[in-house]
Amino acid sequence: MSKAPADRKAGSRPSVLVDFALQGGGSHGAFTWGVLDRLLEEPWLDIEAISGTSAGAMNAAVLASAYAKGGAAAARTALEAFWHAVSHAARFSPLQRSPIDVALGRWTLDNSPMFIVMDLMARLVSPYAMGTSGENPLTAILRENVDFGALANGPIKVFITATNVHTGRGRVFRNAEVTPDVLLASACLPSLFQAVEVDGEPYWDGGYAGNPTMMPLISDCKSDDTILVPLNPVERRGTPRTAREILNRLNEVAFNAVLLKELKLMALLRRVADPGTGEGVHWANMRIHMVKNPMIAELASSSKLNAELAFLTMLRDEGRRQAEAFLAAHGDDIGKRSTLDIDQLLEGR
Repeated sequence: MSKAPADRKAGSRPSVLVDFALQGGGSHGAFTWGVLDRLLEEPWLDIEAISGTSAGAMNAAVLASAYAKGGAAAARTALEAFWHAVSHAARFSPLQRSPIDVALGRWTLDNSPMFIVMDLMARLVSPYAMGTSGENPLTAILRENVDFGALANGPIKVFITATNVHTGRGRVFRNAEVTPDVLLASACLPSLFQAVEVDGEPYWDGGYAGNPTMMPLISDCKSDDTILVPLNPVERRGTPRTAREILNRLNEVAFNAVLLKELKLMALLRRVADPGTGEGVHWANMRIHMVKNPMIAELASSSKLNAELAFLTMLRDEGRRQAEAFLAAHGDDIGKRSTLDIDQLLEGR
């Protein structure tokens, strides 16, 4: 494995144009916060675009809008402010860990009385039968932490995916189209929330159509390097047996399916592209990287609703550690070669 050169932080390395692909996963998006916080410390990483879904969409919007006004330092500050605001808003939420889980240092909400009730209700009762409960608290947080005007005209391209309820197809919203409602739509789980209307059309979580969507990073960008930050495990050992475990695994499979298909398509087109003809050059040159997230398979799905500051900062710190490990192992590969083997997808592994 290559090691990062000692002078990298001094800014002597030529810049490399990159884009980010950020998955969704509720409060697990704080892991992505940590990854971004560490990568933003590298002046040689020149961010062209970010594709994000759900929590990934919110991280993307917060980062890009602040970056437009104050560069990487401002983006890091804005991400911290956003996640602290999320935690602050959740302080009095009924979704809290049980005393036993707190005592044992477990982050799960599986034993939380309110989570158990909510989980059962989500299987039996439509969110429409529950009526409306006013404005989503995240709306105010997004308005306070995202400058949508700066986002619309900023240097970083942003692609936010939401799933159209009527057509079942994903819609990719670009910078000037992004609003609080678009971000909420991208994170709208249909079993918990009523669909979010955008331009008169109802939308659900973008994870069903692209988690995140990769195509705009190919068609609308010049960068040949994409750094993927996953929040949903592709593989999970053991067979789920309880109803909750089965539903969680189904969601993980569904939320990874489109991404895996897009990566497989990229691998296929990369094989058939002929750089010598001038056609398909961008496809042929695409390099994919991934910041590993070994913790995701260990966390209970219910912890995606845990917004305690201690949990969020723990995830942030883990994200920073994994980003540091990624840079140490593969920093020198960025701009030169892929470090994620997507060709194996063509072999049915």
